[in-house]
Amino acid sequence: MTKILLILHVLAAVIAVGPVTVAGSLFPAAARKAAGAPDATEAVAAVRLLHRICRVYAVVGLAVPVFGLATAGSLHVLGTAWLIVSIVLTGVAALVLALLVLPAQENVLAGLAGTGSEVAAAARPEPARIKRLAMLTGVFNLLWATVTVLMIVRPGSTTGV
Repeated sequence: MTKILLILHVLAAVIAVGPVTVAGSLFPAAARKAAGAPDATEAVAAVRLLHRICRVYAVVGLAVPVFGLATAGSLHVLGTAWLIVSIVLTGVAALVLALLVLPAQENVLAGLAGTGSEVAAAARPEPARIKRLAMLTGVFNLLWATVTVLMIVRPGSTTGV
């Protein structure tokens, strides 16, 4: 059963977190392009799609810690330091995504919502907001990369890795 839980945990991480990190990373550049385009209909649609990917896969990503905790429980490693650090970093990453990245994306999208096919110049998102969003997305990605390294290296593990 442990192997099945581990497989589900890894698959959930790859399938759910991967799209969020990629779409989240692409979002700021797509938003900059949409904000600068005279006819931004297609560009705004692309930004909207990237946000939808982030939002949907963030919810799907809830399976990652669920399967991770089940796997850790079956391996009897819930009290190990590397796992506790991973759990805390996962929680921080989830908060960064839910409370900072997704709302910032929504804010940028609201600024891109123009009348007709043109983005109103006054409503265009400020470049500083898009830069901040890019930084927040980078923090989210760095947190997940750190958790991934901890999951692979597992300090103090007896696997010899």
